[in-house]
Amino acid sequence: MRQNVFDFLNNRIFTLIVLLLFTIISVTLKNYSYFLGMAIVLLLLWSSHWNWLHFGITKPDWMKTAQRAIGWSVVIFIVNDVLFTPLIELYIEPIDLSGFEWLKGNVAGLIIFTLFMWVIAGFGEEILYRGYIMKQIAYIVGDNKMAWHIGAVLSSVLFGLAHLYQGPSGVITTGFVGLIFAYIFLFNPKNLILTMLIHGFYDMIGITFIYLDKETLISDWVKSMIV
Repeated sequence: MRQNVFDFLNNRIFTLIVLLLFTIISVTLKNYSYFLGMAIVLLLLWSSHWNWLHFGITKPDWMKTAQRAIGWSVVIFIVNDVLFTPLIELYIEPIDLSGFEWLKGNVAGLIIFTLFMWVIAGFGEEILYRGYIMKQIAYIVGDNKMAWHIGAVLSSVLFGLAHLYQGPSGVITTGFVGLIFAYIFLFNPKNLILTMLIHGFYDMIGITFIYLDKETLISDWVKSMIV
């Protein structure tokens, strides 16, 4: 029975329908598409007898992977938050982070939200957008080198759309970060844990700035230098 379910979930037609629904929900109901995607991921895991390799997850060298993840998270922060985001905000509009106002100065909130972020974003979004969506798009398109590039780009677009609550600038910058995650995974296809850790460490930087009520500090400074 499990094999039948697994084959059905990996059917090209079914995958296309899921991706279409996922896109529609992302646009109309913002990030609620996450729940549809994770339901499919869990069904795939169950039907594959919990074969984590199907999503690119194998046991890594934890120390080396963690070190690489910290390094990458700092690089992504510099590239996106210091160099890219100020330009987007300058020519479009500031990212809408009003939904995180409750986190400012809230120690308990910081601890709880950090744990929540590691589970939902670090683990959940990576297994969904990179481990499932990116791989499934590549499989549909042709499972060749070009198909994987297409999968990286399209999965990043969907990742950006899932953050519509942050406004147009949030969609663009999040999609850009998602594209970086996608290409890191593209070159490390059996180490999705690397992008999970990168995602988690990178989000921790952002969460810390929000907690300190300094989330616009760097962007405002860079924009003042440009203008």
